[in-house]
Amino acid sequence: MVKIAASILAADFSDLYEAVRKVEKAADSLHFDIMDGHFVPNITFGPDIVRSLRDKVDLPFEAHLMVDNPQEWIVPFARAACDLITVHVETSHHLDRLITLIKKEGVRAGVALNPSTSLGQLEHVLSRVDLVLPMTVNPGFGAQEFLSWVLPKIRTLREIAREKGLSLEIEVDGGINQATAKEVAASGATVLVAGTAVFNANDPKEAIFELKRSCGSLFSR
Repeated sequence: MVKIAASILAADFSDLYEAVRKVEKAADSLHFDIMDGHFVPNITFGPDIVRSLRDKVDLPFEAHLMVDNPQEWIVPFARAACDLITVHVETSHHLDRLITLIKKEGVRAGVALNPSTSLGQLEHVLSRVDLVLPMTVNPGFGAQEFLSWVLPKIRTLREIAREKGLSLEIEVDGGINQATAKEVAASGATVLVAGTAVFNANDPKEAIFELKRSCGSLFSR
């Protein structure tokens, strides 16, 4: 079954908790895009936002660190009670060290790759991570157009995981809607990050169910 991670980047921040409540019964996790204005040309939010929602929302939280200095933010987001922290392979020459730090905090570890980054960057750490996130847009802003040329990378990653016997989650972030969700799921993704397609819908909860239906996923309301 394909899971949906609702990205609050597209939520109404004037009433964030109410926006999250609308998806809580349908989403499988809540996705926080953490941007610093350096690694990507946008600034979003810090661990205090995560912490403010943690005791109000009964969903796994995932922090996607799109920052130049992830080693400085892993512990704060882990201690804000994130269940998964994902770092970008492009931000560090010491990826194994970042993964070790995440796991030391008792948190699941993910690694993200920009669209043009080769899977070869993950060769020596793939068995140590819980999730890999191939970006299907260049990170920084929501509501971007899906880059279909990344689909072969997703298929290759699924084949590698299968050959190595890894129970690897493949999460895809960028341009996810009913049309692209089906393609991504067919390519081997197990988690889809959706922001605009969910929070800009008239009924965000139903929008998540529609995304799952488009992937052929079975679910209960």
